[in-house]
Amino acid sequence: MGKSMAVLGLGRYGSSLANALYEMGTDVMVVDNDKDLIQDFSDKSTVAMVADLANEDEVKELGLSNMDVVIVTMGSDLQASIMCVMVAKEQGVPLVIAKAASERMAKVLKRVGADQIAMPEKESGIRLARILNSNSFLEFFAIDENLCLIKMKPKEKWLGKNLMELNLRKKYRVNVISVMDGSGKWSSIDPERPLTEDMDLLVVAENDDLKKLQ
Repeated sequence: MGKSMAVLGLGRYGSSLANALYEMGTDVMVVDNDKDLIQDFSDKSTVAMVADLANEDEVKELGLSNMDVVIVTMGSDLQASIMCVMVAKEQGVPLVIAKAASERMAKVLKRVGADQIAMPEKESGIRLARILNSNSFLEFFAIDENLCLIKMKPKEKWLGKNLMELNLRKKYRVNVISVMDGSGKWSSIDPERPLTEDMDLLVVAENDDLKKLQ
């Protein structure tokens, strides 16, 4: 079963994130106080709701407790961001990510319960969507319009097998270029070395092949 996610706030960042998640097949709920914007998203999301995200009662009525991930994207509205983060954590959401417009805002949101902070100048909504939608991806970097670099954990079915056995280049059209184990340092990987849970892999792939990898 895929993850259920809520994107609260549909500015430029929130809209790109919600669009990317939905196109990847994610169960995504979008919320904003702009009725016209929510109408536009009615066919680009699983659920689209109008709510005042600075109003505690309205945020509580969203049913965030059913979400695996909540992303709060109102980076310019500290009051609404604080309210959404606090309610989401009170309702037991495992992962709450909040967009911050400044380092000071980031510190405040962390203090009220945000598990992770998204800084718009450091990452795009599409990049965050790639990471959130995968159980394996840790980091995603777009090299150009076609090629990307991914830091990921080995898939469970890969564990105990080496690269020669897995033949990832043929099955997934990806290349493993480096590995990090418990030493904390990146190094070239022995193609006959079995993959283990403590490894991180650095993989180069074309964007069209990401769905196979996910």
